[in-house]
Amino acid sequence: MKPISRRDILKLGGMALSSLAFTSFLPEFTEFEDIDLVRVGTDLVSVFKKPDDKSQIFSTWSRDDLVHVYETVQAETPGYNPIWYRVFGGYMHRARLQKVRIHYNPPLPSVPDNKLLAELTVPYARPYRYIRGTGWLPNDYRLYYTSIQWITTIEAGPDGNAWYKVQDVNDKNFFYYVPAMQLRPIAADEITPLSPDVPFEKKHIDVNLRTQTLTCTEFDQPVKTTKISSGASGYDTPTGQFNIMVKLASKRMSTTNRFADDIALAGVPWCSFFTGEGHAFHGTYWHDNFGVPMSHGCVNMRNEDAKWLFRWSLPSAGFDEINKLTLDTKGYGTAIDIHY
Repeated sequence: MKPISRRDILKLGGMALSSLAFTSFLPEFTEFEDIDLVRVGTDLVSVFKKPDDKSQIFSTWSRDDLVHVYETVQAETPGYNPIWYRVFGGYMHRARLQKVRIHYNPPLPSVPDNKLLAELTVPYARPYRYIRGTGWLPNDYRLYYTSIQWITTIEAGPDGNAWYKVQDVNDKNFFYYVPAMQLRPIAADEITPLSPDVPFEKKHIDVNLRTQTLTCTEFDQPVKTTKISSGASGYDTPTGQFNIMVKLASKRMSTTNRFADDIALAGVPWCSFFTGEGHAFHGTYWHDNFGVPMSHGCVNMRNEDAKWLFRWSLPSAGFDEINKLTLDTKGYGTAIDIHY
């Protein structure tokens, strides 16, 4: 496999975006970008006749099904997360649903410095591998909306269109391919450090496991408070005093890792690790049930909150500060207090 020329990229990218020429290699998403959709993030989610899990079940949707949302409704139950979506036939509770969009991106002419972060902007994608002598083969897992990938080059994919070559974070010698129009390259200024002039000792992260809240302070004054999901029963998030040790903008987790969900999770975004056992603050695209323990030990956060923490906390991890060989940033970072 050789990178294709700038001229070829512009030609292939224009064809893909203008015709939305989907093939057997691409999900058959609608071309409309303004529809409110949710993706089912677990094996089964039921549709109830009323926004109440005690009401009659109308139907059931399976993992990765896409459901059109007509209205967001705040009900009386459950008290910890009373948000429901009105869908065809009734209501679905948001706990195990991911709000998604469909947005296509023009391919870059080339990948600057041969490595760049990118965000998936469609509900899911099936990555492919290229094996010399065998050809194109699909990966055994999907990538999901808002997951973060490291793109390295742009090449002609299995359908002849422009695809990005993606480096696997866990195995730096393993690469797969994703249609370029499904990934949004992230500019360096999008992850510039926040409040870098605040002294190290004046930043602090407090995690209250009883209230399932995280609070960041500068000079003992809160600058951000948000709901989180800590470890579920049997996967307790450790309590005590910690410091951020390692940051990874993207991390692949799987069922062989006790800190993952029940499926392969590729491109888990904005990870800030605080123990040697793998506990981290990170973005979460497989549930929307913050305020309730849900994780396998990590601190689940909404993606935008995890990204804010990644930028705000130390060690500093701007794009130019990330080691492009190890894809991480290491250092003795911001102090953390986790307690009940």
